[in-house]
Amino acid sequence: ILCVFLTAFFANKVEHESRHCNGKGLQRQGSSSFDRVYTANQNCGHAYPTFLAVLWCAGLLCSQAPAAFAGLMYLFVRQKYFVGYLGERTQSTPGYLFGKRIILFLFLMSVAGILNYYLVFFFGSDFEIHIKTITSAISPLLLIP
Repeated sequence: ILCVFLTAFFANKVEHESRHCNGKGLQRQGSSSFDRVYTANQNCGHAYPTFLAVLWCAGLLCSQAPAAFAGLMYLFVRQKYFVGYLGERTQSTPGYLFGKRIILFLFLMSVAGILNYYLVFFFGSDFEIHIKTITSAISPLLLIP
């Protein structure tokens, strides 16, 4: 639900900037501030399917608490990226890099969950407790910039 609110907030910013620059409906041609808002919104929208896929896979296949924590951190980082993109483009770089690290963490959680499933299926070895312990210990490290 937070993802939906954040996307609505971004779309509202695009609409507001469009009306402020052109005085009419949503149009692509406008000032450089409209172009920045529009591009930031598009970049965020293009990243959400990947985020949602790895978030669900990590939560279902590995551990829910670290995945939820990483998901909340990702939404915070996307907000930081969007606001940074409205200023100078170099201000958005930390949010972008931080978001990539969170996506990588969620992806690795998904891979660990898949590997554990196949280890249980083929060899009968279950490492779920160890994987949950490791992901729970590593997830606070996402806060380090």
